[in-house]
Amino acid sequence: MGVTARLDGFQRRHTWLGFPLAVVYKFVDDQGGYLAVLITYYGFVSLFPMLLLLVSVLGFTLQSHPSWQQALLGSALQQFPIVGPQLRDNVNSIHGSGLGVLLGILGALYGGLGLSVAIQTTLNRVWAVPRYARPDPVVSRLRGLVLFVLLGAVVVITTALAAVGPVAAGYGYGISTGERIAAIAVAIIVNVGAFLVGFRVLTAREIPLADLMSGALAAGVAVEVLQMVGAWFVSYELNGASQIYGVFGLVLGLLAWLYLQAVIVVFCAEINAVRARRLWPRNLLTPFVDDVALTRADRASYRSYVDSERFKPSQQVQTTFDHQPSANDKL
Repeated sequence: MGVTARLDGFQRRHTWLGFPLAVVYKFVDDQGGYLAVLITYYGFVSLFPMLLLLVSVLGFTLQSHPSWQQALLGSALQQFPIVGPQLRDNVNSIHGSGLGVLLGILGALYGGLGLSVAIQTTLNRVWAVPRYARPDPVVSRLRGLVLFVLLGAVVVITTALAAVGPVAAGYGYGISTGERIAAIAVAIIVNVGAFLVGFRVLTAREIPLADLMSGALAAGVAVEVLQMVGAWFVSYELNGASQIYGVFGLVLGLLAWLYLQAVIVVFCAEINAVRARRLWPRNLLTPFVDDVALTRADRASYRSYVDSERFKPSQQVQTTFDHQPSANDKL
């Protein structure tokens, strides 16, 4: 038995290795990188209108409390630690604007609904939902309104949590380490709940919540960790670098940040699908060699990819394989 065969047998016998490998393989099979790019584009398009809307609303509602305005705006921009400080430095004063509110709503709706459709496309692809079973353009955008409201609620809650420190400091109160840890825990819980609802509502298939919990937990924790790592990176690695990179660095940093968030969404959705449908272990050489003995998980995955391309319920597709799995499929 060669080295490759021994490695393949080892990963099949050990779930801690075979499961993440199967998730990576399915991510590649579903072209997860391209799906993440699609989500990133609409996230980028919707971001600045949402910020314009936020600034305008703060200008109207907290006109007599400029310190609260700056605290809330700074907390919202902390959601983007790589570029948030530069955006905050370019907002000198906050004034309510009716035109800003209108443009912000229109732009946020366009980008937000596009973002929701991109995420729906991703989730339906991950769960191999046939094309005929996916919602039409109108229904998909109505579903997208749920995501739009959900994202707004998450931003409001996380912004309020992040603003507690600056507002309390303005009144002479300090925030203890325990309270900071509690705020992080609440933020993670909010993130997990948002991912759980989003995964359920935006997938055009009845999926038990229990099958979505693993990915939602992983996504909620990953987003918060990414948040803290980004804040640390800005504090210790990019301190004083904004003068060098300017607008070019701002745009690249924002795109990189949004892309990492999108990859988390796609990858954690793949975790749910692989776990719920038991799409592991995969043959180690499946992506690299054509003449290979496919495992049960390999065959189930490839059947689902073909089935997901059916355009009509009356369209029947049957998938067969020339090679049957060898005895080491049971390893």
